[in-house]
Order: sequence, then structure tokens, then C-alpha cells
Amino acid sequence: MRIMVIAVGRLKQGPERELADRYAARFDDAGRKLGFRGLEVREIPESRARDAATRIAEEAAAIAALIPEKSALVALDEHGDSIDSSTFARHLGRWRDESVANTLFVIGGADGLSPELQRKAKLRLAFGKATWPHQLVRVLLLEQIYRAATILSGHPYHRA
Repeated sequence: MRIMVIAVGRLKQGPERELADRYAARFDDAGRKLGFRGLEVREIPESRARDAATRIAEEAAAIAALIPEKSALVALDEHGDSIDSSTFARHLGRWRDESVANTLFVIGGADGLSPELQRKAKLRLAFGKATWPHQLVRVLLLEQIYRAATILSGHPYHRA
């Protein structure tokens, strides 16, 4: 199974980019041994439209163009489910075992994701009730993806 993170907005050079790259590289090392075919991060430019509805629609169209068939879609959504790391790992492991070709994690822009993308999601995921900048959400997501690989492999990184 291939994992892709689709994020609206760019991560500029700096500590957030370094941390995101570090967790992605760690996952690549651990994930290949577990049957994952890599991790790709795709950045979508933020829409410059004047109103929120148009921005959401333009960003949704750009995201939808990157979603291959036979994919499990996970929407990062402040109103989504807050799950623990072990449950997150079980989702990834189950989709891998069910031969889902791709698992896509989608991080929307400042206005959020379109209702259509949210409906298509197999999982709507939140990192607690707090509102996080989407740059930090990307780092948190990549850390959880790496942590899931360590849980699935029985590595001691995850101690719960």
C-alpha cells in the first residue's frame, strides 16, 4: 500500500519542514519492511479566490485530481474523530491487509475541506479539540504515520 499526504499550502524551509522530512524518512525505512510502498507528500497551492466557498471548491478540485481509484481517503478535520495511536495503526494495518492500493491523508486549507471530500473519507481524523495550524498538522500526521509503523512492527518507539 502506498501512502500519500495531500496538503493545501506549502511548508517553507525551517524547523517544521525538517521535522516533517525526518518523520517521512523514518517511515520509509520502517514501512517498507511492513509492506508499505512509500510515502509521498503532495502540496496543493492555496486558492486565491475572494470567498471561502470558491476557495474550498477550487482546492477540492485540485485534491480530487490527485486521488487514484481504490484509495482509502482520510480527511483531517477539526470535527473528526480523535483516536489513539494504536487505533490509527490498526486502520493502516487493516487497509494494507485488505490490499487497499493507496491511503490518502488530506489536509485542507484555512477554510477546511469540501463536504464532498469529507463524505468520501473512510475516516475523519482530528488531533484533539484544539485548532492547529496546517503546517503543524502535517508534522503531527507524519509522526503518527511513523508511529503506526513502529506499532505494527512491535518497535519500542511507541510505549503506551
